[in-house]
Amino acid sequence: MRRLELDFQPRRTPLAAWVVLGVGVSLVLGAVVLQQNVSQQQAGLEQQLHQVEQKLGKRPQQGSALTPAQSREQSEKLAQMRSVSQQLQRPWERLFNMLEAMPQDDVALLTLTPDARKGQVRISAEARDLEAMLAFHKRLEASDELHDVSLLNHEIMVKQPEHPVQFNLSATWETGNAHP
Repeated sequence: MRRLELDFQPRRTPLAAWVVLGVGVSLVLGAVVLQQNVSQQQAGLEQQLHQVEQKLGKRPQQGSALTPAQSREQSEKLAQMRSVSQQLQRPWERLFNMLEAMPQDDVALLTLTPDARKGQVRISAEARDLEAMLAFHKRLEASDELHDVSLLNHEIMVKQPEHPVQFNLSATWETGNAHP
């Protein structure tokens, strides 16, 4: 008797399978080559960007170390930038609104000098007399925006007819969201 062969799938590999395998390998090789080209272009663009930033002064050159004088200057500039940033974060409008809302018939504000680092503000003003100066001081102390109001100095202008008083006040101007 003859041997019975029950093989339902032929053992030979069809040509279509070899074609699919070849296309897959070529796609993978193409993707690898394309990725290398993109990486080279990206590196070239990053190098150009670095050179442009160096020319514009936005990035220090890698080869040059900062001298102590340059380092101090850079630290001073950073401190100034932080100070400006802190000044900008203060609630200026609330302070101005409070000062404008105060009755100032007898007092004229001359200057307002804030120090965001210390959380203080210095007010220079001129009052009609000593009583007006003291009343203004009490109103500032009673406000919600300013605390610890202190009279720094005062001068009675005896050469002027009504003898006005020029004075400087210092006050703490701390806010929860703007104080570092």
